[in-house]
Amino acid sequence: MATIAKYAYRRFDKPRPAPTWLVAEDGEPLDTPWHRAAIALLIEILAWFWRGRSDYYAGGNMFIYYSEKQAREYKKRKNRGPDFYVVKGVDGRRKRDYWWVPGEGGRFPNMIVELASRTTRKIDRTTKKDIYEQIFKTPEYFIYDPDTKKLMGWRLAQSVYEPIAANDKGWLWCEQLGLFLGTWQGEYLNSADTWLRFYDADGILILTQAEDVHAKAEQSKQELNELKSLLQEKGISIASLKSKQKDGKRKNHRNGK
Repeated sequence: MATIAKYAYRRFDKPRPAPTWLVAEDGEPLDTPWHRAAIALLIEILAWFWRGRSDYYAGGNMFIYYSEKQAREYKKRKNRGPDFYVVKGVDGRRKRDYWWVPGEGGRFPNMIVELASRTTRKIDRTTKKDIYEQIFKTPEYFIYDPDTKKLMGWRLAQSVYEPIAANDKGWLWCEQLGLFLGTWQGEYLNSADTWLRFYDADGILILTQAEDVHAKAEQSKQELNELKSLLQEKGISIASLKSKQKDGKRKNHRNGK
């Protein structure tokens, strides 16, 4: 898993190329299959919701390097990089194996989500929270614990994290994305569970591409059934309409149209 060490970071005006010795993997697996799927779900949803946009990057379970000294020391640390994060104002079309801050114009994540586990619960609320607040200066930080189903969040105010108040559903508003973060019970990747998902300002669930396609197909089916019912009320059958349509085509064909 990606590693973060706490070292001073100096911002640079011009992007700096990443050292060639940076690595992208440490061979450490994610805690559970749920964690792997939950990260994929958040990335997938945002990619579909913001389709057509290329001015952001959404990543997960990646190393975040913000200084060469920190990068050299990552093997000695046990802290991990963000489970999910979004950086705005960057070229999202470019593939990245890790996030090298000096090469991204000094940009750190605009929002971060950690998916807690038994082994990370304490670090997520202490060490990593301090790093995101004091070094990254990430505007919004969220932690979701799948065991307790508890969602917490903080927003940077005058360089200090202040708790984000939840609404009556327990959702937290993310200003950086203009969306709520909240729980949802359903099936994803053939696994029925409670997942962390996005909702719009009206409380409407933000769909994945597959869900969106399915919803539109169901809507079209419903509209067709409603049309059939309306025609039946007027004594008109679909079969008679199809017959008239065929007769019209034959007539046009005979007339050379």
